[in-house]
Amino acid sequence: MTPSGQLVVPALSERQLPPKANMTEATNPWPLALLATNTRDYLAKIPQTWVEAQVVSIRHRGTTVYIDIKDLEQDYSFSISLFGRAAATLPQNIQPGSRIVAAVKPSLWKNGSLMLNTQQIYAVGTGNLHEQLQQLREKLQAEGLFNPALRKPLPYLPHRVGLITGRNSDAEKDVIRNASARWPQVAFEVRTVKVQGADSPREVIAALRELDAHPEVDVIVIARGGGSFEDLLGFSDEALIRAVAAAQTPVVSAIGHEADQPLLDLVADFRASTPTDAGKNIVPDLSEEMAVIQDSRMRMKAAVTRFLDMQHQGLQAIRSRPSMSQPETDLNWRTDELYRLRERASRAVEQRIRRESDAIGHTLARVRALSPLQILSRGYSIVQRADGSLVRDTSLLTSGEPLVIHAEQGTADVRVV
Repeated sequence: MTPSGQLVVPALSERQLPPKANMTEATNPWPLALLATNTRDYLAKIPQTWVEAQVVSIRHRGTTVYIDIKDLEQDYSFSISLFGRAAATLPQNIQPGSRIVAAVKPSLWKNGSLMLNTQQIYAVGTGNLHEQLQQLREKLQAEGLFNPALRKPLPYLPHRVGLITGRNSDAEKDVIRNASARWPQVAFEVRTVKVQGADSPREVIAALRELDAHPEVDVIVIARGGGSFEDLLGFSDEALIRAVAAAQTPVVSAIGHEADQPLLDLVADFRASTPTDAGKNIVPDLSEEMAVIQDSRMRMKAAVTRFLDMQHQGLQAIRSRPSMSQPETDLNWRTDELYRLRERASRAVEQRIRRESDAIGHTLARVRALSPLQILSRGYSIVQRADGSLVRDTSLLTSGEPLVIHAEQGTADVRVV
């Protein structure tokens, strides 16, 4: 060791390499190439072995076919390579999800990858995972969880976006970058979880429930940057699908996949093809909204201008009328008409007064002619008893009865003799 704590290893030409791996030391290690050579030689001693597995994905690279396989029950996976004629004669019924048997021999590549080479591969039947996934799809569809009528609309401008994604993933960067490019003020509430493996559904469900209860989160994005059929199985987990269906906040599925469609896409309120697509759909575009506002302002200004012009023209038309330009003309005509009406009213009143005066005179004459005083003035008198009744028949009078005589001038009290 040097004073600075660095390990001193002699040059390769200055030391003798140990013959076995368990004889290596920190100061006398194997070169990596030697480990690779010894490992390759050891793997070469392993005989060809028939194995049973499930196909996860198939990739064609020129004359070579690479098949990713996994154990039917446990979490072990390898890649199989087929070259030349074996690749050209790959059976058509071998597809992702198929159950296969293959005669494989391990081989270590220079990049350190362990590859299983094969010349014989056969399809046994449809893979258990695809069968189970289809059965779960039919079950949940029968329950109505995939009904489009249940999908909630995305908010026009979310106050805060909940994002569930892998730790330090490109999916997280794509969603945030594209959403921020469209609406710079968008805020995110990020929850990082495992996005593949046995623990993935549980962590995604916990993050979903936490964000669904957050008072400021208006939409939740579940994002992953694609992957193989096996990698995406966690997004078809039944518990996760039911949790998304029960969420009160709209959920966006942003799983960047091509061929395989996880059940999350069917239950989510919005399905984005990639995390980038999700970032473009959860918020509006600021430049487009500003253009709409500018266009609306221009149309409002034009409408107000047209209204003011129309009102101005109306005022001009009113001002040009004779009643406004020469109001005295109308007043003079009204004055003459008022004078004529006053004359007519005055004459009518005078005539009415004369008619009524004549009528009063005639009535007064008739009243006077019928008045008892008029009769008394001609020498007649009225005789009344003490009770005020008139004496009409003298035979009804009694001797000594008091009477009252009314003459034109005064009265006299008398008695009957």
